[in-house]
Amino acid sequence: MGQIIMKSNWKEAHYRSLLKAVSWRVWATMTTMIISYFVTGSLKYAFAIGLIEVFSKIILFYLHERIWSSLFRVGIKISHPSIN
Repeated sequence: MGQIIMKSNWKEAHYRSLLKAVSWRVWATMTTMIISYFVTGSLKYAFAIGLIEVFSKIILFYLHERIWSSLFRVGIKISHPSIN
């Protein structure tokens, strides 16, 4: 089994949130373009929809990650360094 890393002694960097957002958007945008193609029957429209979607959702996901990271502590356990 993998090691559980407690988040009390470290903070997620902004670039890590951005990398996660970009990697997720690649997969999600491909899905959006495929669905758009089946709905419209047009590769031109599918790519246009995907292009608009990818940039808007990267920004929204990044903001969402930062808000959660700074405001909400749900699911984060505090560990004491001497107990590890």
